[in-house]
Parts: sequence; structure tokens; C-alpha cells
Amino acid sequence: MKLIFLYGPAACGKLTVARELAALTHYPLFHNHLVLDAVTAVFPFGSEPFVRLRSLYWLSMFEEAARQDRPLIFTFAPERTVPESFIEETKAAVEAHGGEVYFVELAVSPEEQMRRVENPDRKASKKIHSREVLKKFRDGGGAAYRPIPADLVIDTEVLDPEAAAQAIAEALALEPLPEPHVMYPDPE
Repeated sequence: MKLIFLYGPAACGKLTVARELAALTHYPLFHNHLVLDAVTAVFPFGSEPFVRLRSLYWLSMFEEAARQDRPLIFTFAPERTVPESFIEETKAAVEAHGGEVYFVELAVSPEEQMRRVENPDRKASKKIHSREVLKKFRDGGGAAYRPIPADLVIDTEVLDPEAAAQAIAEALALEPLPEPHVMYPDPE
């Protein structure tokens, strides 16, 4: 089992690259907003129950995917409400069942990040979607998180999403699954 852990700042292209990588490999995509949206429907962002449940859901999914030998793509935006132990807990959950975690950093300059943050699809996805909010988030230390050692760094200003996904698949020797993951397969 391989967990492809894509991380980087807001608007670096995590979800876009992850979707391309999922299309290329047929690996299921478990992007961070699936859990964020579920937990913030009940608890405020950053509250104790939010932090606890978010980590529980993420780690439970990683562990079960590893137990079932199911490769997985995950997106992560490092920020101060994530427990410092999360990276080690992720590795432990996956490696306990024979899996491997590959940390792939997606890099973008602050100027390009500021340009991209106002893309309309970001607002529809309930992501940071304005320059003012991004600036406030940055200035307030919201993006502060301990360094994560990268197995691979991809500059999303140099590579478009499709080329970035191809570079990841090649660098990590990802073998595609025979068929894409779908919730409701068509009857045969």
C-alpha cells in the first residue's frame, strides 16, 4: 500500500494535481476537504472537537486503507491547528500494516499563490478564496507548521497539473490499478 501524501500551501494546486494523479493511477483520492467539510458542519474550525475528530477520521482512513492494501492519494495543507504528532501518526498507521507513505511537497511562490487564491472554484469548494483572507491567514501564523521532510518536491509554477502528476507517478514508480475507484459501478 502506498499513501501519496500531497502537501503545500493554499492555492498551490494540491487538489488539481491530486485529481490528475488519481486519473493516471486510478488510486482513490481522499482530499482533506472531505473531512474538513464533514467536521465543520457540526463543530467550528480549530475547536477541540474539530481537531480531535479531523485527526481521527484522517488516521482511521489511512490505517484501514493500509490494512486493506488499498493505495491512496491524500491532500494536506499544513496549518497550526493540526497536531504536531500528525505526520508521525500517519506514518505509524500506514507502516503498521506494511504500507509506505510518500510525502510530496507542492511548491508555489507567494506571488503566484496570491494570484491563484481568487479562482472561482476555490470559493465553491469553501477554501480560502480571497487575497485578504489569505493575507490575514499568513500574517496571523495560520500556515505555521513544523517542516515536513519531502520525498519529492514539485514546483506547480513550472509544471502544469498533468505534468506534475506524471512526474509524481514516475518518481514514485506508481503502478496504476486496473480500474478506477467508483462509488456506484455501472451494472455489467
